[in-house]
Amino acid sequence: MTDVILREAVRADLPAVLALLADDVLGRAREHTRVDEAYERAFADITADPRNQQVVAERAGEVVGCFQLTYIPGLGRHGAERALVEAVRIRSDLRGQGLGMTMMSWAIDQARRRGCGLVQLTTDKSRTEAHRFYQRLGFVASHEGMKLTL
Repeated sequence: MTDVILREAVRADLPAVLALLADDVLGRAREHTRVDEAYERAFADITADPRNQQVVAERAGEVVGCFQLTYIPGLGRHGAERALVEAVRIRSDLRGQGLGMTMMSWAIDQARRRGCGLVQLTTDKSRTEAHRFYQRLGFVASHEGMKLTL
């Protein structure tokens, strides 16, 4: 998709980002589409943190995709920073048209320019199509991820 602009999100994008997060089977069960104090606070924290970027994909003036990119410092890998990609979403009617490739290529390029040693992400075990997509990009399921919901 050559007609897509990737940029850092601004506050006016928040309703569209929330709609994207809720626009799938897993998101419907855990996200809200109404901007409330918790979402406002989280967005403010992300945009104030130089190690975080909330990115949106815009097409014809409309937000059609999003993801969060976080840079994590660490001692491992000889002190290399790593990039974490989270909450990747594409508007449901645009999936399968190359937007995900555009977004992930941009994120990987950003991490490379920053000097990160690796890019990592998690994807729910039920998202088998996403697994195949990330593998086509060169990601390897090298670790077993674990989470503890609080």
